[in-house]
Amino acid sequence: MSKTKSAENTPAGTPDVPFEEAIKRLEGIVESMEGQDLPLETLLARYEEGARLAQLCQAKLSEAELKVQQLEKNAKGELSLKAANAETV
Repeated sequence: MSKTKSAENTPAGTPDVPFEEAIKRLEGIVESMEGQDLPLETLLARYEEGARLAQLCQAKLSEAELKVQQLEKNAKGELSLKAANAETV
């Protein structure tokens, strides 16, 4: 039973979808909520899904930011991966 980092960072109830798909779905939810006269229950369900997708996107962005921070140019100008610190920003 192996979990990947992205699966561990995935908000509960949200499948691990690629970042771009999550953003497109989130944009679609916002457009439908703004442009349609929907019942309250439907609005709440879409809001909840949007909140989960926003959390998923934030987790993926944070993971990408950490990877970028770990890349460091050495004295020769070559990129190398430096050890991740235990500290969390």
